[in-house]
Parts: sequence; C-alpha cells; structure tokens
Amino acid sequence: MIRSYTFSTQGRLDGENIEPFLMPTILADTQLFLWVDLENPDEGEVRMVLNDVFKFHPLSIEDCVKESSTPKVEEYLPKDDDLFSPYVFLVIHAVDYSRKDGVFATSELNFFLGRKFLVTFHDKQLRSIDHTLDICGKKKWVAKAPDRVAHLLLDALVDNYRPALEELALEISEIEDQVLERTEKATLNKIIQVKKEVFHLRQIMDPQRQVLSRLARGEFQLIRPKMVPYYRDVYDGLFRIYERAQTYTDSLTGILQVYLNLSSNQTGEVVKLLTMITLITTPMMMIGTWYGMNFSSMPEISSEWGYFVVALVTLISTASTYWYFRRKKWL
Repeated sequence: MIRSYTFSTQGRLDGENIEPFLMPTILADTQLFLWVDLENPDEGEVRMVLNDVFKFHPLSIEDCVKESSTPKVEEYLPKDDDLFSPYVFLVIHAVDYSRKDGVFATSELNFFLGRKFLVTFHDKQLRSIDHTLDICGKKKWVAKAPDRVAHLLLDALVDNYRPALEELALEISEIEDQVLERTEKATLNKIIQVKKEVFHLRQIMDPQRQVLSRLARGEFQLIRPKMVPYYRDVYDGLFRIYERAQTYTDSLTGILQVYLNLSSNQTGEVVKLLTMITLITTPMMMIGTWYGMNFSSMPEISSEWGYFVVALVTLISTASTYWYFRRKKWL
C-alpha cells in the first residue's frame, strides 16, 4: 500500500495520495516537499517508488527490503552517474510487549530522508505511522520540511515504548506478589523469562540510542540545525526509557533473590521439622530397639509389670524431650 502527502514549505498539507508519475514534478517544485509511506508493498510498488521515482542507491534499497535486526544510519551522497538526490537512510525498530506471550516484538521502520522528500517503509502497521498520519489529516499545519516529519515519527515511536514498559511494570508487580504469597517453580520460571525479555529490550534499545545520538549531534547536513534540539529531545526520551529498563532489571534481580531466600527458608523449616521429629522420637526408638532384642535372660521380659514400666519410661522420656525443646524455643 502506498500513501503519499505533499506539504508546502510554509508547513501546510497541500495534497494526498499523489500518483507516482506526478511525484518527480512535486520534487522539482521548490515550494513543496513529499512524504511517501510504503506499508507492506509488493515488488511492483517497491520498484516503482524506490527505483523509478527516487532512484535510491541499490544498497540502501536492499537493506530496506531485507529485514534487519540492527538499527543503522547512513548518508548517501550522489557520485559519478548517480541519479538520486542526497539522503540519509535510517533503520530503526518499534517495540510492543504482549503480556499474554511475555515477549517483546519488534517491527522495522526504514527512513529515506532528503531535502525535498521523506520515504518510510515498513511491513507491518505501526502506531507511530498511524499517529503521524492522523496528525496530517486533522491539522492544516504540520511541518515545513521532511526532517520535521521524520522527527514526529521518531518521537511517536519512542513514546510507544512507554505502554510496553507499563505492561512490563504490571507484570513485574504481579510476579512480586506471587513470590511473597508462595514459592513455586512456575514463579521462578516466570522471573527468569521476564528478566530475559528485559535484557532483550535493552539489547534492542542500545544500538537505537547510538543511532539517535548521531542525529542528536547534528552529524548530517540534511537535518537543519534548528531541528537538532528536537532530535536531541527524542534521544533523551529514549535514554530515560533505557535507564528505566535498567531499573526493571535490578528489580527482577531483587525479586529473584527474595525468591531464593524464601525457598531456602522453607527448605530450612522442613529440615528443622524433620530433625525435631527425629530427636523427639529418639527415646522411643532407643527403648523399642533395646527391648526388641528379646533375649531370654532379660529380667524385664518376665516381670509382670514390665510392659507398663517400659511404656511409662517411653512416654516420660519423649515428653521430657519435647518439653526441653519447647523451653529452648526450638519448636
């Protein structure tokens, strides 16, 4: 699917759903710039827009079409017989968290940013794209240049990290309650799984921080100096989210330590109980073992009151052992 918008250099939305054969004319107009969004396009749409209209470098087209797990940013400047205009190629990822599956899902978003155009490419529907398109549809004034539209997209993409982190925070809170209520193997597995996903999230965010830091430092001339503070604000937002993810890692480490301590305490209580039972029943076992020998020369066996005497001795010794442990507060 191809969606396209034209904007005037005064920041007003000028037109929508531009036919591809009209795009070169718009690109040649000094008073207009163009945003083209490709969502899950077929090969014909990719070839028509990326190759025929904009004539982007084959390497950037290849990186765009093939899914990449690593964010990147590169500047392409025309040389020799190149027909494309200078542009910055950016690969970044949107993130979503599913409590049902317990995993972070990433969706790739590609940017081709030039002086007169912005081309976005993605295989899945993205909330950041929909949010920016909604702004374009409702507001008469949007942006005066493509780098402003790119900033809106990146800002919305970073903002969409927050709902994922809120879901993760609720998940961690529930795990903490479960640990305090009972220690089960399923809870331990959940702690390890969520901790693994938080580590995965930080692995996703770390290279994206590096990419956005280059934009925030103003390394590329295609981003106007007046827009650099805006990109720096996006970078700061992502950095704060990254630090928040680190606190979640620390929280999960603490929860895991609490789980292990509680589990160890429960094991200790079980061992203590079994030890107490063994010690309390020791007199009984010793007397029973002694008279279980049944030698004919044992005088107690022939005694008329032998059974009652042994029973009384067993009861008194067992009760005395129990009383001693209670006095020492071992029970």
